[in-house]
Amino acid sequence: MVSPAVEIKSPAEWSSLLDATNIVVAQFYSPSNAASLEAIHVLEHHSQDLEGHGTVLKVAKVNVDELKAIKSAYSITTLPTTMLFQNGKEIDKVAGDNPRRLAQLVEKLKRAVDSAKTEQASGSSSSWKGAALPRGYVDVTDQVELNRSELLNVDTETGGVRVLFSSEKPSALSGGKGTAKDWVESDTDEQLLLFMPFQSMLKLHTLQITSLPPTDDDDDEAPMRPKTIKLFVNKPHNLGFDEAEDLQATQDIELSESDWNKEGTASIPLRYVRFQNINSLVLFVVNGDGDSEKVRIDRLRLIGESGAARDMGKLEKIGDLPGE
Repeated sequence: MVSPAVEIKSPAEWSSLLDATNIVVAQFYSPSNAASLEAIHVLEHHSQDLEGHGTVLKVAKVNVDELKAIKSAYSITTLPTTMLFQNGKEIDKVAGDNPRRLAQLVEKLKRAVDSAKTEQASGSSSSWKGAALPRGYVDVTDQVELNRSELLNVDTETGGVRVLFSSEKPSALSGGKGTAKDWVESDTDEQLLLFMPFQSMLKLHTLQITSLPPTDDDDDEAPMRPKTIKLFVNKPHNLGFDEAEDLQATQDIELSESDWNKEGTASIPLRYVRFQNINSLVLFVVNGDGDSEKVRIDRLRLIGESGAARDMGKLEKIGDLPGE
């Protein structure tokens, strides 16, 4: 039996749905638009096979002719528009009848439902946050293409790219449980180079870095937190260390002890005008805050807005970004 979509009757009902439900996928439609009505049936069909429908997932439809305030709040200009929300925050949006993008949204929906069901079964949350999100922005870390990301000068006895973007609480904050090292350390010196291509064009507002080195003052080899960082946008591949040293960065960052909160996380505001419409980010850790020869990073989170999706495996060539 096809799972019916919930018809939203008021802005208050919409807000209550977002607050009470882990995952909401919503179709914004008009009864006079045939494509909108067909899209609702397609969405209902996809949702029926998802285990967890009704517990962690709700499918909703919003009549934009009657609920103009909601239409305006989400800048709905094309019908149908499909939006995916998790924990009340927008994580994907497809404007129009775009089969490729809708297929991507459905796959993202399936992963979100699976993750939520796992959380329910374990009684724990996998969406650990090292710091609060800036108001009006969302976590877009899931837009990083992990299989095409590259990390240079990493100690292979520690974790790799995937642990950096894990949503699980770092083991250093959980009593060190587990045998796997769920963090990254540099290898031959204190520098690290990380290349992150994205699944869609992003607008980045904040970079959050969590670093939890051990606090044993007697250990001269203990890794350090990053101190000097350079960021580069829209690179088709990773940089070399010499190139990164010489190249002018999109933004230079200098961290001090006061920038780290009790969770070991630094929230770094980005020069927003320079981080519009970007398809990749290179993070270069130049040095650490101390005398060790190693730098440690436990988690990375990207905060901002996601935009139009691009073809997977292809980086568009973008011209120079304007200055501030």
